[in-house]
Amino acid sequence: MMEHNTIVAAVLGILEGLTEFIPVSSTGHILLAGHFLGFDSPGRSFEVLIQLGALLAILGIYSARIVQVLTSAPHDPAARRFVGAVLLAFLPAVAIGVLAHGFIKTVLFETPVLIAVMLILGGIVLLWVDRRATHPVYARAEDFPLSVAFKIGLFQCLAMIPGVSRSGATIVGGLLLGADKRSAAEFSFFLAMPTMLGAFTLDLLKNRDLLDASALGNIAIGFIAALLTALIVVRWLLGYVSQHGYALFGWWRIAVGIIALLGIWAGW
Repeated sequence: MMEHNTIVAAVLGILEGLTEFIPVSSTGHILLAGHFLGFDSPGRSFEVLIQLGALLAILGIYSARIVQVLTSAPHDPAARRFVGAVLLAFLPAVAIGVLAHGFIKTVLFETPVLIAVMLILGGIVLLWVDRRATHPVYARAEDFPLSVAFKIGLFQCLAMIPGVSRSGATIVGGLLLGADKRSAAEFSFFLAMPTMLGAFTLDLLKNRDLLDASALGNIAIGFIAALLTALIVVRWLLGYVSQHGYALFGWWRIAVGIIALLGIWAGW
């Protein structure tokens, strides 16, 4: 049993790294995969805490840019505005995450049919947005006004429902609010930093008494796997969406959602 959980933890970590920053819902994928593989996660903390690996990947890739923005902020209004925009976009998720944490973890995370349906619906939305004729106003994430950033933060709150996708919600929000495909993805990356760190901290505080040595070992394995795979995905994603858009991810969501529903109804 322990060996089985160790292998599954590694598989789920790879899945987390592959899906965290593409708009397909990493949490939805991990919860469904865990359901079908019989993976037991105390307090559903594994699915949240291994996101730290993906977060460290994005921090590593954007470290130079982050340092530049933070060091420029004291004397550069544009840098200060960008930092403020990211923090402002983060606030709605803080409020809902704290207030609804118990409901999200004990009800939404435990409803595989809901997750599969949201994958399908999110895929349809992503296909529609990707094909929609647009005239982008913003080509750089740093140029988003505070009002646009806050609205993207409201879109991010939809991702409290597993299967919606945090990156998918913020990217769709950015596209609808005038961002081009690359800047929408980049702002999603930057917004992921405080959001994922906040989710990690909150979940660790709430469930620290449930985490024994076995659970921590599985989390460590998932964390490392997520870190390594996320490093590859993030470098690839921006170039891909700039040239090809998001249709591939929309179709992927729909396919996974349908397969999951069939599996659930078949009693797998």
